[in-house]
Amino acid sequence: MAPTQATDVAAHYRRAITDGDLRPGDRLPTVRDTAERFGVATATVTRAYKMLKAEGLTAPKERVGTVVADRPRAVVTGAEKLGRMERTGKALTEGESTSDHWAGLRSCADSEICRLLGIEPHDEIVIRRRVLRKDGQPTAVALSLISVRALADVPELLTQGKLEPFWQHTYTERTGREITRSPEMYGARLASDDELRALGIPAPEGAAVPVLVLRIVHHDDDGPVEVWEDVHRPNTWKVASA
Repeated sequence: MAPTQATDVAAHYRRAITDGDLRPGDRLPTVRDTAERFGVATATVTRAYKMLKAEGLTAPKERVGTVVADRPRAVVTGAEKLGRMERTGKALTEGESTSDHWAGLRSCADSEICRLLGIEPHDEIVIRRRVLRKDGQPTAVALSLISVRALADVPELLTQGKLEPFWQHTYTERTGREITRSPEMYGARLASDDELRALGIPAPEGAAVPVLVLRIVHHDDDGPVEVWEDVHRPNTWKVASA
């Protein structure tokens, strides 16, 4: 087994924060205690704690030490939320919620989405949309862009409101087909007026406001079945897990 590095220590606490095991305001162990736990030098832990601070996940607090930040700037993607649910059984952590759920059939004119789903321009797709919130404040607009072939097995996809259980689990139970996901694709673009309103960002109509966009393509044995697209508020960052 490779020696523990600062990135390993940072990854441990990053996951504890995103899984909700460590909550805003919670104190991280002292540098010495963490060094003893992982069997590393205190300098290694100091580097790890600096990484977490630079990511906006933690902050120093006078006479307390290092604590979890009230409003971390590092985003948690849909895939990470799914991974957290698989590990802990929790889809959301304390303070997280979703709102403004909507579902419907729409013609797809986005050539990139058509390419990723393997469909022709203007073919219909299922769209499921919701707003992700932290402590009541919107943090991201989440879109599920789903091939219409999934409707044959999961007609509930067009149900308005929150869909439980997770539709991919239902699909696998009914079809026996496992769904896998691609690596995350990161990019940036200008937000639409609808996205700005959903994110609660005051800006003149048509204003050029850049947002962070993360996409993941989901496949089964027959090909692409879903594209996830998370549109995050300005001034947020994606931190790659170690």
